[in-house]
Amino acid sequence: MSDLNQRFLDAATASKSLSSRPDNMTMMKLYGLFKQGSNGDVSGEAEGDMVSKFKHKAWSELKGVSKEDAMQRYIDLVASLAD
Repeated sequence: MSDLNQRFLDAATASKSLSSRPDNMTMMKLYGLFKQGSNGDVSGEAEGDMVSKFKHKAWSELKGVSKEDAMQRYIDLVASLAD
């Protein structure tokens, strides 16, 4: 496993134990970056309830961003929230 992958997984773990819950916009950024970093570009249409549609939108806005770049952005965002 690469160093980036390990730091990404560590950030995902750290995101679950932040001292306070981020606002909804930040939560959507975290979701989109995590999905882009894990799976790459989103496919398909948004389905389901409103929350599912917002999640799909957050992920789809990152279309074309490399997995590595998304991972680093996710790591950086989690680190900024932990400060």
